[in-house]
Amino acid sequence: MKKIPAFFHSSQLAFKPKYEWALGHRIKHPETTRRAESIFQALKKDEQCFELHEPQKIPLKEIRESHSYELMTLYQTAASLPDDETFYPSVFPQRLKAQANPSNLSHAGFYCFDSGTPLNNKTWEAACWSAACAIDAMKVVVKGKYPYSYALSRPPGHHASYDSYGGYCYFNNIALVARELKKKNRVAILDIDFHHGNGTQDIFYEDSDVLTISIHGDPRSYFPYFRGFPSEAGSGAGAGYNHNIILPKGTRYPEYKKTLNDIVFPMIRYFEPDYLLIAAGFDTYKLDPIGHFDLETPDYQKMGKQIKDLNLPTIIVQEGGYYTKDLGANVSSFLKGFLS
Repeated sequence: MKKIPAFFHSSQLAFKPKYEWALGHRIKHPETTRRAESIFQALKKDEQCFELHEPQKIPLKEIRESHSYELMTLYQTAASLPDDETFYPSVFPQRLKAQANPSNLSHAGFYCFDSGTPLNNKTWEAACWSAACAIDAMKVVVKGKYPYSYALSRPPGHHASYDSYGGYCYFNNIALVARELKKKNRVAILDIDFHHGNGTQDIFYEDSDVLTISIHGDPRSYFPYFRGFPSEAGSGAGAGYNHNIILPKGTRYPEYKKTLNDIVFPMIRYFEPDYLLIAAGFDTYKLDPIGHFDLETPDYQKMGKQIKDLNLPTIIVQEGGYYTKDLGANVSSFLKGFLS
């Protein structure tokens, strides 16, 4: 049995947001370092199944293909903040009526679409290493060394678009991988996070080389609220290549399994991708504080086995999952499905 390589860099733990504003309330920030630590420890103790690797630093040009110069400048501006200072953007959504200067942190709200994604002097470094994990996970699969790989990408990425950030996401890690792969291949992205991957959708909305599918809770009730409806099916060359599947609150695995078998997998097979990318969120867990499905730890292994049976080279990139006590076990369970 071949092990699954997992990529993580300790610098991803330097970024420690303390709180966020959510629907008018100040709450402890869910995207804590305990998330990555829980996953790392679970994989580390199971040496028979997983190999842990540090990623190599990636050149900035690989990030520029998926993100604007202004967005990168904003993060680099925040890198000069004092150690004890964190900046929370005042969101200004009327972008067509304003111009912004990314070297002025007061303008950060022009680029951010929520008030829960802060900036400090560690954001840039952590986000770059998070992206590096995804890129290196891609490389070992492309080289044929492994059929599957896992990136412990933290901060997560699927809410970040080309020129905006939010939802705890700064760089869209899975989009970086897809951008590179699509130069010579057809790529399918399956997002299993409880929340819609609005950033990934936006980046590939007019692209026929990347099939994007997201299974998520109803955006009328859950973040990101303004994206993730079935009517959003792509445009231009990408018309018909974006699919949003909404499942009800309290969804259990039998219904989730049926959705995969009856709806998702036929789409993927018809598209005939060369690579499959999984935006792996585990806020679908029954105890997750900000997700509202009812999946259990053993269900993730069953799901991993289902996806593995598509027989596609697969890169798995970490997204959400905020019940830290069981997060490591849930990730381990999912990955073991690919070894079964």
